[in-house]
Amino acid sequence: MLHYKTHVIAEDAPWVVFVHGAGGSSSIWFLQIKEFVKHFNVLLVDLRGHGRSKHITTTKEVRHYNFEVITRDIIEVLDALQIQQAHFIGISLGTIIIRNLGELAPERVASMVMGGAIIRLNVRAKVLVAIGNFFKSLVPYMWLYSFFAWIIMPKARHRKSRTMFVNEAKKVAQKEFMRWFKLTYELNPLLKYFEEKDTGIPTLYLMGDEDYMFLPAVEYIVNRHRNSYLQVIGNSGHVCNIDQPQEFNTRAIEFLRNLTSRMMAESVVIPQLVGV
Repeated sequence: MLHYKTHVIAEDAPWVVFVHGAGGSSSIWFLQIKEFVKHFNVLLVDLRGHGRSKHITTTKEVRHYNFEVITRDIIEVLDALQIQQAHFIGISLGTIIIRNLGELAPERVASMVMGGAIIRLNVRAKVLVAIGNFFKSLVPYMWLYSFFAWIIMPKARHRKSRTMFVNEAKKVAQKEFMRWFKLTYELNPLLKYFEEKDTGIPTLYLMGDEDYMFLPAVEYIVNRHRNSYLQVIGNSGHVCNIDQPQEFNTRAIEFLRNLTSRMMAESVVIPQLVGV
């Protein structure tokens, strides 16, 4: 089972589950925990091969990762903790995993907050993936990861988030990195399917105004999917939860609290009066 950590404030408090991206770990949420535990029970997971989930044995059946295998890892943790439904917050590739969870087990997903969401690969992203697949066996994987991080987060004010992700990626074994990189072969058909199918799950997209590679696709999709909303965070790049943590926290918490209040109000059953 994945390594996880919980912060429980009350048995009846709603749960928020944080899902990091490829090459990261649950530690990338260190700027969020303090604020979120004021309102929610929090579950942090390390995806397989990342952080403290390096111990997971890869069987013959899952030697080659796919998004279903990775998503079901999270469902296994939810089952172990008896969390029937939760709000999910993801960053970068973690948003794809959350969206896939909404496909495999929609009843478990109360809402989705997608930071730096990957909705579609533009031409530049497709070229990067092609370059990565060509060179992945020829150069050290950290060269590729550092190059990708610089292309996606190029500005000086992205340095903190860029450095953090590169440092976290150094903790991932090369063989594990290769398994994750092969997921890029699944991306185009999976993202196309997600774009065409609207789950209707309440979704907030939090995107940096400098996330030039992925923001345009999100702007397009929020006009097509119901219950989807976009808020753009200024002076921020792809990893907006690190570039502008206060803005990220305030907007996400407001969205979740308003949604939770509405869900509670709708669940109140008014007893029917019998007789006069």
